[in-house]
Amino acid sequence: MTNVELVTAADVRLMQGLAQRVTATRPELVNSDASFGELAWNWGKGHAGEGGSWRRRLWFSGGELVAWGWAQLPHRVRRSDGSVKNLTGAYLAYQVHPDHAGLVDEVIHWYDGTAAGVERTVVPSAADGFALKRWAAHGYETDPDSLGDAGSWTQLNERDLTEVEQPVLPDGFRFRTADEAGPKAAVQAHVDAWAPSTYTLEGYQGVRRTAPYRGDLHILVEAPDGTMASSTIMWLDEANRTAEFEPVGTHPDYRRRGLARAMLLHGMRLAWAAGATRMTVACLGAPGHHQARELYYSVGFRKFTRDAPLVKERTAG
Repeated sequence: MTNVELVTAADVRLMQGLAQRVTATRPELVNSDASFGELAWNWGKGHAGEGGSWRRRLWFSGGELVAWGWAQLPHRVRRSDGSVKNLTGAYLAYQVHPDHAGLVDEVIHWYDGTAAGVERTVVPSAADGFALKRWAAHGYETDPDSLGDAGSWTQLNERDLTEVEQPVLPDGFRFRTADEAGPKAAVQAHVDAWAPSTYTLEGYQGVRRTAPYRGDLHILVEAPDGTMASSTIMWLDEANRTAEFEPVGTHPDYRRRGLARAMLLHGMRLAWAAGATRMTVACLGAPGHHQARELYYSVGFRKFTRDAPLVKERTAG
């Protein structure tokens, strides 16, 4: 059974359910944009402004979702500095349950048909040898932008939550939750860290409406002057007792003061108290993108898996 529509909140819950089932048995095969938390974050922050450019297809077996594809087609986005960016290619997030691996060919056929005539990118897990062979058979090659020191590929890091050290903030700084700080401050914290950003108050309200969002697991660091200097959201997968940081960011004027490190430690202790035993966080993995990776390594994370960015040029069939 298949159907084709725009991506809805109900679809995301089904996709998250598949992420949970794959995480339980083959966590290394969860694609970078197909994790429990990433799905909620991406849909929540973008569906109001970008949802019209999203297409999805779902594959079921025995009434259970076993594969899905989420194609983001060319569109225009407005950023916090007033600039407009035209995205001329297509991007696919997808997941196939390993017991139904052969469906990856159907996902590819659907994507090629949905995004025909434009450049197409996709990031399967580097651990998914079968999928990589099938994408190659359909004309997808390693994305040249992912090569070299400035490569764009993502690595997933993990650690267990035993013996998380006590966080220490500089004098005058304090931890806040998003519920305490309020919507405007929570949005500004993200925009400051990721400027220019497409994040808006409307996007934040979408994030809050996703099923797994918890305001007590959305934490910030407040500076003495009231600026929300650092922020992160944690997404708790109760079924697998895992939690995921996404996103993590610090205002440029407050970096290298230990704020993000303290926030991550504080967050992991909160995640443990909420029932998680394992934590994950993603970052760019190429040698030139070492700052975030070193931060995560400093609080006990280690590389678990990575993605393999692929591209099919618009001239290809």
